Amino acid sequence: MPGPGNQAINVNSGVAQHGNLEITNHGSDWYYTVCSVMGVATLVFMGLSFRKAQGDRVFHYITAGITAIACVAYFAMGSNLGQVPILAEFIRPRSRLVRSAGSREIFYARYIDWVITTPLLLLDLLLTAGVPTSTILATILADEIMIVTGLIGALTQTSYKWGFWTFGMASLFFIAYELLIDARRHASRLGGDANKTFLTCGVFLLFIWFLYPIAWGLSEGGNVIHPDGEAVFYGVLDILAKPVFGLLLLWGHRRTTSSQLGLGTRDRSQRTANEKYHPSNVHRDGVHPEGPGENVGGPNAGHPATSNTAASGVAAPSARAAATDV
Repeated sequence: MPGPGNQAINVNSGVAQHGNLEITNHGSDWYYTVCSVMGVATLVFMGLSFRKAQGDRVFHYITAGITAIACVAYFAMGSNLGQVPILAEFIRPRSRLVRSAGSREIFYARYIDWVITTPLLLLDLLLTAGVPTSTILATILADEIMIVTGLIGALTQTSYKWGFWTFGMASLFFIAYELLIDARRHASRLGGDANKTFLTCGVFLLFIWFLYPIAWGLSEGGNVIHPDGEAVFYGVLDILAKPVFGLLLLWGHRRTTSSQLGLGTRDRSQRTANEKYHPSNVHRDGVHPEGPGENVGGPNAGHPATSNTAASGVAAPSARAAATDV
């Protein structure tokens, strides 16, 4: 019978295949710790959203979604799930960290997390800068290429994995260009808190992101550090890039409204008096400005309503005139 403490590795040892080199209980504990941090951050971000009007919560919802997805991914990795063993390109028998292990576990759960959350991180920044939609789409596409090539490279045993690493780096440099040159120019036009928030969070996130290729090269790429060390390296980077980044972003937007950034969202329950339904607001064709009502498809559907009552100060048309018009 399993003893007290974290038994995730023992319980899930029979699930799928495992590499010669995989996380220990220390790595599992750390992954669960990061999972808890992500979960708490999600609750904090959602709680902070209630301090803003519903139309101004877009950054809170995006940022909370980022940490929520990461929470699920880290739960999977802490349970030693969402991984696959891959033959290592470099066997290091003299290394006390990896020894002569022939295969190493690769967490594809990490890349599923990244392929969803990294575009959302960029969306936070690009919406803050007020860049055009076309720029947002191009930057997110480059990000997806970066993550997918990283995964393919991690799953490749031969030296060709470094070709995929190169594709990923090219994508990262394109993202850096868009943030530091194009998006910064748009943010400077907005000025004020939006510009300050973009510069602070953009530079911070880019610095963190340029450390990820180093972590990849030491773990999935070069098989230099133990999976426990990989867990710590990636875990620290993810905490900085998600919860810490999120706090910086939301603090910067504490006085910003969506309309100031051109992100006008309408709460349809908050209509003006002139927009609310009133019989006098019905168009002459009998259809309410907000669309047809509950009688759509009824016996009178498609036939405009008629009235024998003339508008104030306007004579009612005669039957002969109406027939002539038809």
